[in-house]
Amino acid sequence: MAATAAVWGRTQQQDFRSRVRGCLLGAAVGDALGAGVDTLSTEAVREAHGPAGLTDLTPAYGRRGAVTAATQLSLFTVDGLIRAQVRRDTGAWHPPTDVHRAHLRWAATQRDWGPDERRKDNGWLANEEWLYVRRDPPRATLTGLADEVLGTLDRPKNPAARDAGALVRSAPYGLLVGWEPQLVCQLAVECAAQTHGHPAAYLSAGAFAVIVHGLARGETVEASARRAQAQLTQRPGHEPVAEALGNALDSVRRGAPGPDALAALGDTDGEHAEDALAIAVYCALVAEDTAQGLRLAVNHDGPSAATGTLTGALLGALHGETALPPSWIAELEGRPSILALADDFAMEMTQGPALHGPESAAPGWLARYPRG
Repeated sequence: MAATAAVWGRTQQQDFRSRVRGCLLGAAVGDALGAGVDTLSTEAVREAHGPAGLTDLTPAYGRRGAVTAATQLSLFTVDGLIRAQVRRDTGAWHPPTDVHRAHLRWAATQRDWGPDERRKDNGWLANEEWLYVRRDPPRATLTGLADEVLGTLDRPKNPAARDAGALVRSAPYGLLVGWEPQLVCQLAVECAAQTHGHPAAYLSAGAFAVIVHGLARGETVEASARRAQAQLTQRPGHEPVAEALGNALDSVRRGAPGPDALAALGDTDGEHAEDALAIAVYCALVAEDTAQGLRLAVNHDGPSAATGTLTGALLGALHGETALPPSWIAELEGRPSILALADDFAMEMTQGPALHGPESAAPGWLARYPRG
């Protein structure tokens, strides 16, 4: 895969960093908002939180603002993408492999008590102790990363896995704004197949990445979603995903937003990846503001953490970090790490040649993102 070279002015760099921060923080905030009601029906949510449903963070995993495996995996996806850029200097340029290695480092956090200081390839992210906790990762994600075998489109892991486990970690691919949409889609699809082998699951991941890519470039949600539909047309098994996106786009004109509107977007209440994608796109399309869009995304019968994650990533990439509710950001678990990683990603993408090259590299950068 090849990236398109870009020349970044200061204003462009600042806008891009805001969108990267918005995407990663927004996904994490949506994840945390949905985590407390993830297994509840709409009726149960209203019984617990009132007629309006959930309107504010509620405790999950023993605290307010706690995130799930979706946020953990998204962070390691970013780590893998940065390392792919760093390793490019050596000629070892295969982003799916670098992302897979990053996800294997995440898998170690689900087994180990804490960081293994003997591992010289950990970098800084895998040494963050707060990540060493299991937060309901999908079964297919765990089994897909249980060994070091790389799943591919020809031989995907878990061919029947259709849930949103790969989808929720796929926003970072869309932040590769110097790449063409078809390359973004291909990378997201290949990386999703490493754990989720059903075409609807890995094509949903590709479509989502293309939508984030459009938003990060300053496009509208509708234009980005239609581009994602176009990217799918030549891929076998694309029909459920293309139909789900079409339903999301059409539903904007069918009545007031609410749980009933979300339920009409699919037969599985978001349990299938393509239905979770449709819910997120719909919520981003109809959101009056970021907080309202996130509340809509988590008040339904389906997997609220997943749909909150997806919607938050879209709205954050669309509007930037300052559009996110500050009271929720203030309580977000891991916020310093998320911000540090977002800023590192933005710096790598806009100023990478100043950080490393074939002949020399900043030692501090290689300590954070080892080439090994």
